[in-house]
This record gives sequence, structure tokens and C-alpha cells, in this order.
Amino acid sequence: MSMPDWETMSLQERNLAYNNRAHVGDAVAQRHLDTWTAASQQLRAAHPHHLDLPYANGERTRWDLYPAADAAAPCMVYLHGGYWQRGSREIYACLAQGMLAQGWSVAMPGYTLAPNATLTQIVAELRIALDWFALNATTHGIQGPVVLAGWSAGGHLTALLLDHPLIKAGLALSGVYDLAGLRDAPHVNDALQLSEAEIDTLSPMRLPCADKPLAIAYGTAELPAMIRSSRRYHRYRARAHLAGDLIPVPAADHFTILNHLRDPGSHLLRVLRLLAD
Repeated sequence: MSMPDWETMSLQERNLAYNNRAHVGDAVAQRHLDTWTAASQQLRAAHPHHLDLPYANGERTRWDLYPAADAAAPCMVYLHGGYWQRGSREIYACLAQGMLAQGWSVAMPGYTLAPNATLTQIVAELRIALDWFALNATTHGIQGPVVLAGWSAGGHLTALLLDHPLIKAGLALSGVYDLAGLRDAPHVNDALQLSEAEIDTLSPMRLPCADKPLAIAYGTAELPAMIRSSRRYHRYRARAHLAGDLIPVPAADHFTILNHLRDPGSHLLRVLRLLAD
């Protein structure tokens, strides 16, 4: 497959190259979101005891925690996607199902969205969130090793935050790891308003990599530019001899790849278990 790169694209091509909703169709994307939202409402209702825990003063700066029966079990901290301007921990709570069924704890932080926050502010908020978790998780019954996972915008954030002392390893799904490709994508940057400094300092492809395992996954039915982003970032880390598999998920698109996190028997969940060892 030819993998177009943003440097060689026209402005119109650059916008479409990263427009995941347009790729699958708005109606299809919305059906996925509606399904996840309904399932997430049920999961939150079944696990109501450690929700909406504030880590800062913002409306969205809160944690939802789902402790395992065994406090020493590993914990997946999940960062939601939505191109840093959509999504919430409430919508994606159902993604905890797979790891909860495996006996893990799961934790999900929220964060302020663009345009109410810059990407610099979002990253800073999530560092505060991880600091809070390191200090407070044990009081909520979570004491095991922490694996960071995230999808789309959350995949990018997972790569950036892998260096936090709390994190043992990471799983980044379907992320964009060089932000320059999004600078001329109105569906992203009209809200995000990336600065040149942010592109340089918040693009994982332009930064030293944390010396921790990071598995990088993508769906084989995703947009070619999205596939290229994951493959290039894996090569970037491999050149530094850093651990972490590249995982193509067969026939998955940018949205259906998330259903593999809900499935207790999926390969992605096996990867998470290995990352915690």
C-alpha cells in the first residue's frame, strides 16, 4: 500500500488524510459512539463507588476508578480520544470491560478539551492527574503496576506521558505522532490552534523516547496516513532500540479497533497483560 506523507499532500488531501469520521461516515461513527455511551452508562451504574474524583479545579479534571478485587492487580489507565476536542471518560467507560474481566483495575481521567484548553494545557493537566493517581490510588484499592493506554488523541498522549514515573509501560492505539500533519486540517486545528512550538515540543516523533515498553497498534482498515503514523513512530522508537511491538489489527478501522479493548479474549488485551509483567 502506498503510504502518503503529509509533506507531499495538498491542503485538501491533508485534511482528508486524518479525517477518521469522514473515512467511515458520520452516521457509522455516531452509531459506534451511541453504542459505547449506552454500554458505558451501564458500567458506571454497576461501579458507582469511585467516580468523579477531582484531581484539579476544572469541570472535566476528574477521575473514574474501577478497582479490582485484588488491590495488587495491575491497572490500565485509559486516555480517551476525540482529537483533543471531543469525547469523555463517561462515553468510553465501557472500554474498561475487557480488563475488568481479566481481574485488572481500570482508571480513566478526564481533561479539558480544546478550544477551552491548548494542547500544552491538556498535557500539563494529565501530568497533574497522574501525580494525583500516584498519591491517591492506594486509598481507592489500586496498588498494582500501571500500564497507560490511549486511542487516537489518547494514543498521542500515551506516547507523551510514558515518561511519567507512575507508568510502567504503554499501549498507543491509532495515534498521530507528528502533529505537523494536523496543522492544516480544519476539523482538528480550528479548535486546537496548534502553535509551531507545540508541534516541535509535543510531537512524539520529534522528542527523545521514554525508555519503557510501548506497544503501538493500528487498524489495517484505517486511513493510510494514520497507518503510516503508527508504523513510522514504531520505527522511530526501534532505531533507539526501545521495546514494544507494532500491532496491526486485521480489518479494524479507527473506530472498530476499540471493540478489541472490550473483548476479554482479544490480542490487544494479551499485549496489555504482557506489558504489566
